[in-house]
Amino acid sequence: MAENVNAAAAPAPAKKVKKPELPGVLALRKVVNDVYQAAWDAKKAGRPVGWSSSKFPCEICEALDLAVVYPENQAAGIGARHDGQRMCEYAEDMGYDPDICGYTRISLAYAAGYETTNETRRVPMPDFVLCCNNICNDMTKWYENIARMHNIPLIMIDVPYNNNMEVDDSQVAYIKGQFLDAIKKLEKIAGTKFSEKKFKEACHNANRTAKAWLKVCDYLQYDPAPMSGFDLFNHMADVVTARGKVAAAEAFELLDQNLAEVVAKGETRAPFAEKYRVLFEGIPCWPELKTLFKPLKENGVNVTAVVYAPAFGFVYDSDSLDNLDGLCRAYYKAPNSVSMEQGVAWREGLMKANHVDGALIHNNRSCKPWSGYMSEMMRRFTDDMGVPCVSFDGDQADPRNFNEAQYMTRVQGLVEAMEENRQKRMAAKGQEA
Repeated sequence: MAENVNAAAAPAPAKKVKKPELPGVLALRKVVNDVYQAAWDAKKAGRPVGWSSSKFPCEICEALDLAVVYPENQAAGIGARHDGQRMCEYAEDMGYDPDICGYTRISLAYAAGYETTNETRRVPMPDFVLCCNNICNDMTKWYENIARMHNIPLIMIDVPYNNNMEVDDSQVAYIKGQFLDAIKKLEKIAGTKFSEKKFKEACHNANRTAKAWLKVCDYLQYDPAPMSGFDLFNHMADVVTARGKVAAAEAFELLDQNLAEVVAKGETRAPFAEKYRVLFEGIPCWPELKTLFKPLKENGVNVTAVVYAPAFGFVYDSDSLDNLDGLCRAYYKAPNSVSMEQGVAWREGLMKANHVDGALIHNNRSCKPWSGYMSEMMRRFTDDMGVPCVSFDGDQADPRNFNEAQYMTRVQGLVEAMEENRQKRMAAKGQEA
C-alpha cells in the first residue's frame, strides 16, 4: 500500500522544453509563403502564373516579373502532410502508372483538379509551364501532360546527360541557344520586354543565395554539428523556389549568423548527443520523416552529409545576355545529369569534409535515375572510404513504398558496423600507444 502511495506522489518526469526556432528559420518560412502568395496575387490581378521545374533558370523569370511556383516543392509539402498517397491514387485512377515518380502523380492529380488537404501548398492553375530536364527525363513527360491538360505553352530546355567530368563549349552553346529562345517565348507570355537590369539583379541574388546556402550546408562539418542534415531538407523549399530573390539571400545569411552563434557557444540544435556521423543519400521520404529520424536519434546518429542540398547551391559568373556561359554551365550540373565519376567525386568529397562514419542510402522508387546507380556507388564508398553502407527501400512521396521494419533493421545494422569500426580504431590506437 505504501509503495502505491509513494508511486502516486512521485513527480511526473519533466517534459523537455522545445528550443525556439532560429530567426533565420522563421525568415526562410516567410520567403516560401510569400512565393505562394505572390502567385495567387498575380492570378487575381489577371497576370500569367507559371509552373516550373526546380532547375529551370529562375533568373529569366525574375527579369520578366513572372510569378512562378514549383510542383516539386508542392508535391514534397503534400507528401510531408500525409496527403501524398491519396493524390497518387487519384492519378492512378486517371490511368497513370504507380511505377512513375510520386511527385509526378501528385502534380498530375492536382493539375487535373483534385484538391489537396494541405492548404499551404495549394497553388493557382498554370497559364504556362517551364521544364528543364537536367534533373530527370520523367520531368519532360510530366510537364507535357500538364501543358496538354490545360492547353497552355510549354517552354522546354533540354539538358543531355554528361558523360564527362566538365561541361564543354559545344554543350554550353546548345544550352545557350535554348535559353535565348525561352526568353523570346516568355516575353510574349509576359507581355513585356526582357529587362537586363532585373536579370543582373536576379543573377546577383541567386549567387548571393547560393553562397549563403552553401555556408549553411558547411556547418555540418563541425563536430558535433550544430544541426542535422534533416534541417537542411526543411530549407530546400527556399533555395528551389526563391533563389533569385533578395529575401532568400537575406534569410540564408541570417541563418548563417544564427548557426555561427550556436557553434561559438559550443551548442547544437540537434535534439540528441552526436555519436555517429553519416551521409544520407537521396531525397528523403517526406511522408515518413519522423520514422526516419526516430532510430537515428535513439542511436545518436546525426546526418552530417547530404548531396541533395548543396546541389542547388550553384555559383556562376554570368549577369548579362552577352555573358551566359557561366549560367549555362551551372544549370548543366545536377545529381542525375552527371557521370558516375563526377557523382562519386561529389559525394566522397562531402564524406571526407564532413567526417562521416557510414552511409545510409535511400533506394527511392520515385527516382530511378538517382537510385539506379547507387549499388555501384555504395561499393565505391566502401572501397574508397572504408565506411559501411546500407540501403533501404522507400519513396519521396508515396508511403506505400516504404517499409518501416526494413528501415529500422538496416539502421541497426549500420550502427553496429560503425561501432565495430570505432572499436577497431580505438584498439589500434591503444597498440600504438
